[in-house]
Amino acid sequence: MSWELKAEHLADLARGATLLGTGGGGDPYIGRMLVERVLGDGSITILDPDEVADDLFVIPTAQMGAPTVMVEKIPAGTEPTAALRALEEHLGRSAQATMPIECGGINSMIPLIVAAETGLPVVDADGMGRAFPELSMETFAVYGVHGSPLALAGERGEKVIIDTADDDRQMEWLARAITIRLGGVGHIAEYAMTGADVRRTAVPRTLSMALALGRTIREAREEHRSPFDAIAQTLSTTLYSHMRTLFTGKVIDVERRTTDGFAKGRATMAAADDSTLVIDFQNENLTARRDGELVAIVPDLICVVDHESAEPITTEGLRYGQRVSVLGISTPDLMRTPEALDAFGPQAFGLDEEFVPVEGAGAEE
Repeated sequence: MSWELKAEHLADLARGATLLGTGGGGDPYIGRMLVERVLGDGSITILDPDEVADDLFVIPTAQMGAPTVMVEKIPAGTEPTAALRALEEHLGRSAQATMPIECGGINSMIPLIVAAETGLPVVDADGMGRAFPELSMETFAVYGVHGSPLALAGERGEKVIIDTADDDRQMEWLARAITIRLGGVGHIAEYAMTGADVRRTAVPRTLSMALALGRTIREAREEHRSPFDAIAQTLSTTLYSHMRTLFTGKVIDVERRTTDGFAKGRATMAAADDSTLVIDFQNENLTARRDGELVAIVPDLICVVDHESAEPITTEGLRYGQRVSVLGISTPDLMRTPEALDAFGPQAFGLDEEFVPVEGAGAEE
């Protein structure tokens, strides 16, 4: 069912999006502030994907770049709509709705900025079901919708059109290079598609799920219930049906660098029994190894949260001494097909391991 999103929903949505961002996707707090600025007392129509017309013309909008840069390089806020308008002009057709390319982090908020500025509705779906570091890592692309042509806008009014036909990896490579030249952050419009394409290729109702997760964490804390039990219960009736606690301990080391347009690094946690968990990340958390044993791997979600409040922690927010729990959450089935794993499974990140579902890997319950 379609629904109206208001400013009062944004805090919960940002919290849930941070969890789904698996450490990356950019800081949703910044995005939330930008949405609040343009939304005011108004509302945004969120369209259920099952209710959109087959011929509805949808242009997803997003931000790309390294999350570490986004903390210090705050967007002007006008770039996403500028990218949308540039792509509309290039295509000779106006968008009838926008949509996230990923439901995690700041990219849950970017389409809301566009919607608040233009009056367009936002489709309740996305192309990642979490956050991934590369534009080609989309369920859209896996199931036949390509990202090109792409429009990219910078904070000083720069606009670039990239047209690589059906080569989404070349599109990512070129867009990444331009984003680096713009200072590490750019805003994009890409993967133009119809409503029928949305139903065929997108992960459905992920904005609704992010909102529900953020709300359930907050309400559990207010009612002095376990937020971890609340998260598991909320997920149990969704496409993300399995959650387990992989580790609980203290952050003892964080290695983090910004290179090639990504935030790459490793975080190490230690428990009271001297066991350790090591997470490797590229914007998002990719692998979790407890005492050298793989317990979770991309595309399943590896989420670091505060061990008491369950407040999600991004990769750029990890600090020495934080006491955390690490959660493993299963991805939807359409993200585990052979075609999907080719696009955003372990080998797509240069990892040697095969994908093992988090519910089948060794873990502490």
